[in-house]
Amino acid sequence: MPLIDRQQITTAGFLNLFISWETFLEEALCKLMIGLPTISGSAPTRYVRPPTKELAHSLVVGVNRKFFDYSNHDNVRKIALLFFEHGYPFESTLSSICQDLADMKTIRNASAHLTSSTQTPLESLAQRLFSTPQAGITLYDLLTRPDPSTPGSTIFGMYKNKLLAAGEMIANG
Repeated sequence: MPLIDRQQITTAGFLNLFISWETFLEEALCKLMIGLPTISGSAPTRYVRPPTKELAHSLVVGVNRKFFDYSNHDNVRKIALLFFEHGYPFESTLSSICQDLADMKTIRNASAHLTSSTQTPLESLAQRLFSTPQAGITLYDLLTRPDPSTPGSTIFGMYKNKLLAAGEMIANG
């Protein structure tokens, strides 16, 4: 397979992974707001009680706004704390991977549009991950490099596994 195809598939794969994470957060938040339990059967103490998922979504979005930025993990944590006692089941999980979520947003931004404003944060992330300067690193090179903290995994794989584990913790409550 040509390199350009591998680059596009890898980049699109990460972008789709991140979009799926955002979709999961929205679905979980709205379903718990209307009173559905987690997979384990526990239900958070709700401070709001919208009767439908659509109204729950409207509460999250707010008045005069068209969307809620689920890629901003701090805002998701704030919403969870506003709507559920102690932000359960979101707060503890999201706070435990706060830096990883910020890193993934940097990668997501670079996958959506690579410009000078996304290249510098990508290089900074790569330098932090690999402990050496990474001037000019491409998104593909970053995602396919071995993860120094997880033997046998790539950076892409490490982030994918963190999102899967976090999703499972939130879904199971």
